[in-house]
Amino acid sequence: MFSKIKPFSHAALKPYSEKVTTAGLAVTHIRNGDHVFLGTGCATPCALLHELETMLAPPVDLELLHFLVVKAFATDAHGQSLTRFRHRTFFVGADLRLAVGEGRVEYVPMSIARVPEMMARGRIPVDVALIQVSLPDAFGYVSLGVSVDIIPAALAAARLVIAEVNPRMPRTMGDTTVHISRIHHLVPVDNAITELDREPAQEENVQRIARYIARIIDDGSTLQVGLGYVPHEALQYLTDRKDLGLHCDVITDAILPLLAHGCITGACKTTHPFKIVTSMALGSQRLYDLINLNPLFDFQPMDAVCDPVTIAAQHKMVSIAQAYSIDLTGQVCVDQFDGKFYSGMGAQGEFLHGASRSPGGKPIICLTSTSADGKTSRIRASLVAGEVSTIARTDVHYVVTEHGIAYLFGKSIRERATALIELAHPQFRPELFAQAQAMGYLPAAQTLQNMHAYPVEDELTVTLKDGRQVMLRPALSSDAQGIRDLFHHLSEADVYTRFFHHVRGLSDAEVQRLCNVNYENEVAFVAIDGPREDAQIVGQACYFVNPSDNLADTAYMVHPDWQGQGLGSALQKCIAEHAAKRGVRGFVADVLPGNTRMLRLAQKSPHAVRAERNSDCVHVTQLF
Repeated sequence: MFSKIKPFSHAALKPYSEKVTTAGLAVTHIRNGDHVFLGTGCATPCALLHELETMLAPPVDLELLHFLVVKAFATDAHGQSLTRFRHRTFFVGADLRLAVGEGRVEYVPMSIARVPEMMARGRIPVDVALIQVSLPDAFGYVSLGVSVDIIPAALAAARLVIAEVNPRMPRTMGDTTVHISRIHHLVPVDNAITELDREPAQEENVQRIARYIARIIDDGSTLQVGLGYVPHEALQYLTDRKDLGLHCDVITDAILPLLAHGCITGACKTTHPFKIVTSMALGSQRLYDLINLNPLFDFQPMDAVCDPVTIAAQHKMVSIAQAYSIDLTGQVCVDQFDGKFYSGMGAQGEFLHGASRSPGGKPIICLTSTSADGKTSRIRASLVAGEVSTIARTDVHYVVTEHGIAYLFGKSIRERATALIELAHPQFRPELFAQAQAMGYLPAAQTLQNMHAYPVEDELTVTLKDGRQVMLRPALSSDAQGIRDLFHHLSEADVYTRFFHHVRGLSDAEVQRLCNVNYENEVAFVAIDGPREDAQIVGQACYFVNPSDNLADTAYMVHPDWQGQGLGSALQKCIAEHAAKRGVRGFVADVLPGNTRMLRLAQKSPHAVRAERNSDCVHVTQLF
């Protein structure tokens, strides 16, 4: 039950007594056929909405317009909304999802950052605005508090503005103030600000995705995290980062641990340094207490925060969006799954586009590889009926599932399909692979070998003799072109000692043999220089286990510019430790007598090494 506070109960409203009224009286000024805007998120004016919904003779042909609302609409035991009005919404929450399916709520799939200009043009009509604000200050200004978002545009367009005035609403800093002269009716309330409860996601697949995301976020990055539960989980793994910044449409309690650890300073931000720029806060009273009168936080209208030019100007802008499905070409759906609408577009398009243009920026799409029940793959050969591409494949860069990370921007359809199949759950990979071949995305000669989740725990960063760092990681079938490029940088002598004959190039089958392995009796690692979006393979090592004696044949390639710096030794140590943990007895290799580098490498092994020379080669055995 909402508070039944009488007019004049707030001393700060006494100078404006002619505007003060009750919620019940205020809503009687709404006319038939009006388009009524509701304040957003945890600032939805619930007392006014309650009175409107329970009027004995409500206005007819009323349309409620809103972005994201939290705990605002009553539902029955089946989750069905009990609202009596038509709705037009830019975000489909749980309390209205069934009503959308029934046609009582219309979903508008557009960027929330574009709504203000549509309101200004009258393309999205607003006759009445119902909002919730703080108490006025000594100069007659109230604060929009936890939600600025698109409210300024609604106020500018509305004929009638009715505001709940709540002493518990935080007074936030930034472009958040409205003079009381612009508000026609003031309704005093004293209700707790709605809190958004988020239970931590305990599922291991979600936590694995969160850890993957955290691994590619650098010190000094500027973050935007969408409303999905997966991106929020990633923040908990950033407590060892330095000088992070925030420039985002919404903040939640997920930022509190980062602030407590001193990780967020904004020192590297290009615009609004040392400030947290946002448009909304959805969280607990702890968050609301923090933002009250705190100059660290700069609340701005949604169209200002989500300007792609402003986003692109940020230093190392990282945008993390959660998707519901993606097809093998990289088309992403963020607001539908199996034909049902979930959430909305928000301003994710602007943030992903801006991050892609930011110096060192990273646009990240994340999703679990299957539906919650594990019966449906979220990675599709093609988006199914009822799913629409809301993020074009031309704009997709990083994709993360619990099975690994893929970088798609600038990649061919074949490369994309190969990488995304490796991100799918192993039970769905054979079907996706067959579909990709049938659609012409993959050649008929290509095979599917790896049926395991990507072992991120096997990634290792090593520092070489000259101070350069490389990452050693398990090879992927999508590394084929990188390995081919490495091969063509080798000298003729290196090629001959590696392959025992003169080779001019590698066929698709040969290069796949070096990276498309099953990780059971075939294992390959690559050495990577540079970030994932611009990585160069500078070394490769592999081993193939002979089941008859449990010994593995080994082979190595190292880029000429990286030879003599200890990279070969690092690769040998890496694959030897990997093999030993899997119970392999040891390594064997046939080495040409003139390949002194390889012979010295074998002798550096900490394991027992035996070299036997015959007429053609030296047979080297290392036993673990």
